[in-house]
Amino acid sequence: MTPVDAIPRKGPLPWAPIAWFAALGIGCYAPILYRLALQWSDDPDMGHGFFVPLVVGFIVWQRREELARVEIRPNWWGLLVVLLGAVQMMLGTLGVELFTSRVAFVVSVIGSVWFLGGTPLLKKLIFPLALLFLMVPIPAVVYNQVTFRMQLLASRLAGGSLEFLSVPVVREGNILELPNMRLQVVEACSGIRSLLTLTFLSLVYGYLFEKRLWVRAALFISTIPIAILANGGRIAATGILSQVKPDLAEGFYHESTGWILFLISLGLLIAFHGILVFGCRRMERRKPA
Repeated sequence: MTPVDAIPRKGPLPWAPIAWFAALGIGCYAPILYRLALQWSDDPDMGHGFFVPLVVGFIVWQRREELARVEIRPNWWGLLVVLLGAVQMMLGTLGVELFTSRVAFVVSVIGSVWFLGGTPLLKKLIFPLALLFLMVPIPAVVYNQVTFRMQLLASRLAGGSLEFLSVPVVREGNILELPNMRLQVVEACSGIRSLLTLTFLSLVYGYLFEKRLWVRAALFISTIPIAILANGGRIAATGILSQVKPDLAEGFYHESTGWILFLISLGLLIAFHGILVFGCRRMERRKPA
């Protein structure tokens, strides 16, 4: 055995060591994972967190035959990554830094795959493993900065849309003064929720239905303007509905418009993909034989 790589071998994955590492990892990170799951259930912005491990498991299961043909080459550098993840977890726990300790779990998972299966297996699983980072809420400092900017941007878009539609409105920061009521664009209406979920879906959708890397990247980037425009449209629609009946601007009606516009955003993402595919085909036809 070399200092880094064990003797390569082909055949089934080393399920016994995998089971041991999985049990030890879950045991060591159980308190962190438990609190993380609680935040998924309590925080509407992280509702997609429950689906991330399921989607990752589905992708791995879908590629099981391909993974079975991978040359297993255990790499000891992976064990170092696992230990670094453990140190990161302890530092995050002692410093009461949730993001650091939660990311440490993903780091340890990546290190375990590298240690048990080696570089060839890690390369095959790099995308689903990277998806695991999306189940970790972003740091509060970053979240507050992004949310505040998105609140102001959504307010500007909604105010401009209402003025274009001849609806009397006066905007002061993230507050829209309408004839019948005042609309305040709070954090929940900033659009960060739909942006996080749409980002996750765009990555999974691109991976499953598109092979070209540049198209996948374009789909990922497009989620930002789509989420912002959709959220601005939602607030503008709320303002219009409030002029008809103020009750339509809150409660069930307000929540239902969020779901409808999210579905519209998803439809826009799929439509944008169709446009990109159509453009690619046109370019391929114009190429000289």
